[in-house]
Amino acid sequence: QLQLVESGGGLVQPGGSLRLSCVASGFSLNSYAIGWFRQAPGKEREGVSCISSRDGNTYYADSVKGRFTISRDNAKNTVYLQMNSLKPEDTAVYYCAAPSWRGYYCSAHFPGVMDYWGKGTPVTVSS
Repeated sequence: QLQLVESGGGLVQPGGSLRLSCVASGFSLNSYAIGWFRQAPGKEREGVSCISSRDGNTYYADSVKGRFTISRDNAKNTVYLQMNSLKPEDTAVYYCAAPSWRGYYCSAHFPGVMDYWGKGTPVTVSS
């Protein structure tokens, strides 16, 4: 059974850092793009970042560009989201997701291609 599990969320002060992990089971991540999303209370879900399965292509939303870095370790079947210079507006539940087909090349349209979702990990940025 295909499953995605996020971890690494927590409480952090403004300006701090967190690294989120997305571990896959039931399939090998190395052929699939992975996206990170977030949803704050009362707001719509937002696509944060995406990493392709080939050539390391990445995509970032403008709201996190320069602060967040997505990466993958295929040997560990894991995708990471390194979040630096965190702001209170980054507070949300963060989810990872994957499409049901291989080889998607990340672009601004990545939120529309995801089929499998994790249950999320909460991130709170507050002093």
